[in-house]
Amino acid sequence: MGFMGDRSTLLETGRFLRSHTEEGTVANESAPAADTDTALTDAAFADVLAEAHAASEAELEARHRVAADKGDPGAMSVLGALLLRRGDLAGAEPYLRGATAAGDRAAANNLGVLLHQRGCPEEAAGWWRVAAVAGSAPAAHALGRHYRERGDEPAAEYWLRQAAESGHALGAYGLADLLERRGDKGAERWLRAAAEQGHREAAYRLARILRRRDPAEAEQWYRQAAARGHRRAALHLGAMLEARGELKEAERWYLTAAKQGEARAACALGFLLRDAGDEDSAAAWWHRAAQDGDGNAANALGALHASRGETQTAERWYRAAMDAGDQNGAYNLALLCASQDRTAQAEQWYRRAAYAGHREAANALAILLLQGGDAAGAEPWFSKAAEAGSVDAAFNLGILFASRDEDEMALRWYERAAAAGHTDAALQVGIALVRDGNERAAEKHLRCAAGGGSAEAAFRLAALLESLAPPPEAPALGEPVAGPRSESEEWYERAAELGHRRAQVRVGMLAAGRGDLAVAARWYREAAEAGSRNGAFNLGLLLAREGSEPEAALWWTRAAVAGHGRAALRLGLLAARHGDLAEGQKWCARAMELGPSEVAERASRLREALAAEQSA
Repeated sequence: MGFMGDRSTLLETGRFLRSHTEEGTVANESAPAADTDTALTDAAFADVLAEAHAASEAELEARHRVAADKGDPGAMSVLGALLLRRGDLAGAEPYLRGATAAGDRAAANNLGVLLHQRGCPEEAAGWWRVAAVAGSAPAAHALGRHYRERGDEPAAEYWLRQAAESGHALGAYGLADLLERRGDKGAERWLRAAAEQGHREAAYRLARILRRRDPAEAEQWYRQAAARGHRRAALHLGAMLEARGELKEAERWYLTAAKQGEARAACALGFLLRDAGDEDSAAAWWHRAAQDGDGNAANALGALHASRGETQTAERWYRAAMDAGDQNGAYNLALLCASQDRTAQAEQWYRRAAYAGHREAANALAILLLQGGDAAGAEPWFSKAAEAGSVDAAFNLGILFASRDEDEMALRWYERAAAAGHTDAALQVGIALVRDGNERAAEKHLRCAAGGGSAEAAFRLAALLESLAPPPEAPALGEPVAGPRSESEEWYERAAELGHRRAQVRVGMLAAGRGDLAVAARWYREAAEAGSRNGAFNLGLLLAREGSEPEAALWWTRAAVAGHGRAALRLGLLAARHGDLAEGQKWCARAMELGPSEVAERASRLREALAAEQSA
């Protein structure tokens, strides 16, 4: 705390102007110290300060010593402050006591500072009280701190309020800190008062209060604190700017904070540089942050070296992250071991992170145990991860219960994961609701899953909407057969575009129904090439209709080999037409085996006819 003197006599109530030193929380402020740059607004002391700036301290001291030795109270007060600032407590004390006896409240305040530095807090408080009663705001602030350090909050609040209401920035900040720590909403008013006087810690804490309620005003206070050298304010300002895409300015504030020693800013700067393609500079800042104990930076370095195949270096940085208290280090080390098939070590690190509360590590550990056949051991870890908020773990619990045919429990966990936005979980809930006959509720979940990019959900939603839609009216005479596309067809197309084979076949069928054979052929071919036997069969039908019988036979063969009975029957008919009776009987036998029943019946009759013809 700076010099708190003012040159008013005990009968005056003037207020001084002071310079601000490094601010921290009230509880952590250093002991009061003298500062001869602190002044009253009265003209006489302003002249003294002007002299202090113009002349050397030695000249100023010599000039005031002559007057002080002659008994001038003002000179004794200034000389005592100069000596106190220099650390000459023994030399300062007689002058400060002399000026105090003559009624100078600045001297009384600084005498309290001197006694506090000597380890006489109670006597110091006595002199601060004298100065504070006479209207010295700095003394009231010092007295408030004195009582707060002793746990007397009512007395501390009284004197801090006296200082704050007199316009004292540190008094306002000290009062705000006291009120905020006990949850009093009045803290914001005094933080604002201190911040408006340039108190950078007050500006920073005011911004923290406002950041959700009024981000624009919070940004202004972050800027004020950061401009005054507050490194955490610069960090948070950089984060705000990065979040809204102003990366150049964000980088500037991160750099400012990082150069001031803020490890989190150095780490954030590293991520910005990496995203900009400058991995070497990113690594340098991460290295600096990691050496200052930032676990996130150590993890980032580990990931960087792992991506380069430098696994030993990566492991060293992951261990450094763990040493810094960041359990992501253990989780990442487990992932590294798992990628190298070091399963036992992976399990060890997953367990360490999971026991420390890392939910994704708990989920990964459960998967590892499940893959090893330990379903009983996996379940509690899935539960722990899910209860901690892991959406993937909730979904995995659903799969686990479904595998045991515990459908009710499975649905409960699927619903929990779906509520948190898990696409595959929403799909499973939708399937369960369709199975239970609750189509409208199913539609809601299928829409969520389809909107999240699930091709299967899009297909099932399309099928559900198609089943719920009323049958189309027959077109009037002269009207075109094709009308506007239905919503179900749009979802089929979305699923088809995502590579869903059944959807591709269905879109092809709808296109063929409209007479758009080129589009139908395109979708059938995509489905067939992806392995769809129905796509291959339908493509063969289109090709045969167009006269491309040899190519049609190729696709029917692919479909029949994959288990399509109708394709096998077509091949049998094709072989019979070409007179290849043995080949025809072979495909008929295949069609009889595959079915369905009407296909098997036709294939049987054809086979008998071919056999009779062959024996004739």
